[in-house]
Amino acid sequence: MWSWVGHRITGVGIFFFLLVHVLDTSLVRVSPEAYNAVIGAYKHPIMIAGEIGLVGAIVFHAFNGLRIILVDFWKQGTRYHKQMLYVVLVLWLVTMVAFSARHLMLFIGGE
Repeated sequence: MWSWVGHRITGVGIFFFLLVHVLDTSLVRVSPEAYNAVIGAYKHPIMIAGEIGLVGAIVFHAFNGLRIILVDFWKQGTRYHKQMLYVVLVLWLVTMVAFSARHLMLFIGGE
């Protein structure tokens, strides 16, 4: 049940991010100065944490979506759904540790 809840929450979160992303990108046509101000705000440490959270949501949603496809279309999917959830969580954790380390190094290094 928790994977279902997580999948829905991450899906809604990704949807709202995409909505905001389209809006802030469209600012470049309205006011390049406003666009530059918004892009400058993305360099704030809170936004760095938000980017890590966004990538975490996308990665979980993607891996869990593949698990759902396997459960739905593979004959033995329902038998192994719990094991596949553990695989999703391990893959998510490994991916997030690697991404977070790299992302924070880029932020601290200023590249």
